[in-house]
Amino acid sequence: MLRTQGRMLGGVGRLHVIAGCMSSGKTGELIRLLSRHAVTGDTMVLYKHSVDSRDGDKARSRLGTEMEACVVGRPEDIVGDGFVVVAIEEAQFFGEGLTAVVQDLLSSGHLVYVTGLNQDFRGEPFGVMPTLMSLADEISLLTAICQKCHGVGTRTQRIIDGQPAPWDSPLILVGGADYYEARCPDCHEVPGRP
Repeated sequence: MLRTQGRMLGGVGRLHVIAGCMSSGKTGELIRLLSRHAVTGDTMVLYKHSVDSRDGDKARSRLGTEMEACVVGRPEDIVGDGFVVVAIEEAQFFGEGLTAVVQDLLSSGHLVYVTGLNQDFRGEPFGVMPTLMSLADEISLLTAICQKCHGVGTRTQRIIDGQPAPWDSPLILVGGADYYEARCPDCHEVPGRP
């Protein structure tokens, strides 16, 4: 067992996945949860993928809350040594190799938080997220407000030149409100969907 800041690590860890569409508050919720651990003195580390170059070495919510993050390019660069809590931002960018890393962290007794888009802009399961959600002990599935009809937004709409992005657009295009908005299923459009 590993003692870190007065807390024992051992046994099986716990996985909390925070998923949802763009603008649903995933990063803000992660920062809120990690702030609770800071109060109790738990040691923690937050990782984000290098493909997301927005905000440098910070994880920043749309409301402006932020936290320092370690920027890494591969799942294998995520380690939990010396930390009770390991948080991973934008898990969909890491690929299937993230599953083994998370499982190793859990077997070492870590509390693991993961955020990510549960669906891509096409409305399909996104990368490793469905697998992580199936392994989770707790899931926070967040919604947004549809930016077209103001209903419950559960989908991520990619916008290119003011129009919905076609089905054959690249799967990953990093950006914020300039490329994406939240939509409900009725307002979500993917031209060219097979």
